[in-house]
Amino acid sequence: MNIYVRPARLVSLIAGILILIVPRLLNYIVAIYRILIGLLGRFGAGSFHLR
Repeated sequence: MNIYVRPARLVSLIAGILILIVPRLLNYIVAIYRILIGLLGRFGAGSFHLR
């Protein structure tokens, strides 16, 4: 079985869950999300292939 993990989608999912759980931290969660997506894009982490 091949599993493809896309870092941007995983980060989005985690950020969404955190916003639902702790809405007061929205600004921090969005800032961290944007930084992580920017770093992933900068260093070219498209997807990781796990077997």
